[in-house]
Amino acid sequence: MDFNDVNIDPLYVIDIAKKGGYNGIVFQKGIAEKYNKEIKKSGVPLILKLNGKTKLVKGDPLSAQLANVEEAISLGAKAVGFTIYLGSKYEEEMLEEFSKIQRDAHKKNMPVIVWIYPRGKAIKNDVSRENLAYSARTALEIGADMAKIKYGGKKRDLEWAVKSGGRTKIVIAGGVKKNERDFLKDIRDIMDAGAIGLAVGRNVWKSKDPLGLTKKIKKIIWNL
Repeated sequence: MDFNDVNIDPLYVIDIAKKGGYNGIVFQKGIAEKYNKEIKKSGVPLILKLNGKTKLVKGDPLSAQLANVEEAISLGAKAVGFTIYLGSKYEEEMLEEFSKIQRDAHKKNMPVIVWIYPRGKAIKNDVSRENLAYSARTALEIGADMAKIKYGGKKRDLEWAVKSGGRTKIVIAGGVKKNERDFLKDIRDIMDAGAIGLAVGRNVWKSKDPLGLTKKIKKIIWNL
């Protein structure tokens, strides 16, 4: 796991989100249930992740559905998220589950975010220009309001992916832990390429100064 004895506590992450003024926080059902009071008190909109998997299983990935839209609503979520691994032999199963979630969520006027990554034995380069664009375009075609994709470090490739996504908004996965300078450079490139933001994770809550880093991120994204 990526945690230490401080950031393993969900309350630590919730506190960063609250003090940093984040516009969303993503949790699986278990944490959303057990820390629901604190999440609501923070005022940070909850995005409930409806499927998941562990890192222990090798081979083609399958992110199994663990919660539904009704549960998300009952927990006070403002949006739902769902992962699809394009290229996995289980792709069809995840696409079918997403289609039902998308219909159910839109009936309740709830936005749907798809985490969409090329993954599996058939994928040679998950951040190639073609694969990034294909991910964004697939998100548009299946009706996602927002797509979370990876960034391979080439701004022009991301520009093409954003264009391929059409009216589906593109955000970038926070990725592996990097030094602060490289991380902030990536954010500048991501915003220049037309993405609307990024989903930060370990790069913030593993930082020695998460709120200081948050201010730098917000300055880039919102030109503060």
